Amino acid sequence: MLSGLLAYGVRILPGLLLIGACYVVARRERDPLLRVMVLILGFVLVRDAMTPLGFWRLGAAGAVPWLRFTDRAGILLLFGLCTLALTAGVLRLDSELRALVRWGRFRPVTLGWGVGGGVLAAAPVLLLSLPTPLAARGGAVAVTLLPVLLVFSLAGNLAEEVLFRGFLQGRLEQHASAGRAAVLSALLFAACHVFLASTVTDVGWPLPAFTLYEGLICAFLRLRDGVIAAALAHGLAIFLLAGALV
Repeated sequence: MLSGLLAYGVRILPGLLLIGACYVVARRERDPLLRVMVLILGFVLVRDAMTPLGFWRLGAAGAVPWLRFTDRAGILLLFGLCTLALTAGVLRLDSELRALVRWGRFRPVTLGWGVGGGVLAAAPVLLLSLPTPLAARGGAVAVTLLPVLLVFSLAGNLAEEVLFRGFLQGRLEQHASAGRAAVLSALLFAACHVFLASTVTDVGWPLPAFTLYEGLICAFLRLRDGVIAAALAHGLAIFLLAGALV
């Protein structure tokens, strides 16, 4: 496990140093949009570099995408905790970005919308994948890994939602209608999966198509009930897809 994490760190370190330098320079700009895009670029680097080192696998059974994460619970927990720490650090240190995030209220209706959105996002992929044997779409997942996978999915996708639905959508709403900001947020979210689909892996168009669909659900959940609902929906959808429950 340690050798894999070291290899991962060595792989992403040069890019993170450059992205960190960009962020420091961009903090002098009055408009926070540049910092938002720099942070999104950093997230894409960290996420996509997980693929060649086997921390996750993506594929497509025909036109239906599938994904599986490593079966090493310690790695999943470490990634989840580090992601939460980095997200909290950015929110604490950058008050301008923090002010862009509309969290919404943590209440039963918000949880209901989040769970419903997660099921809605995952359902088409799960239903279309039923005719394909489980072995051809990533294989089974140990039941004992599912609680850790749920924690990882919620933590990692909270960070992604803070970036796209908190920072980006919040900033876009300052200069566009709420609906247009939501659509732009979803489109940019899908666009940030293009390299993952076409160069990092060979999944192809099913991945951008799914992420656009998922992104629209999360963007309009954010519009209705805030980032909490969007993050819950995103995390739950990824858990349902990666958990091989169907």
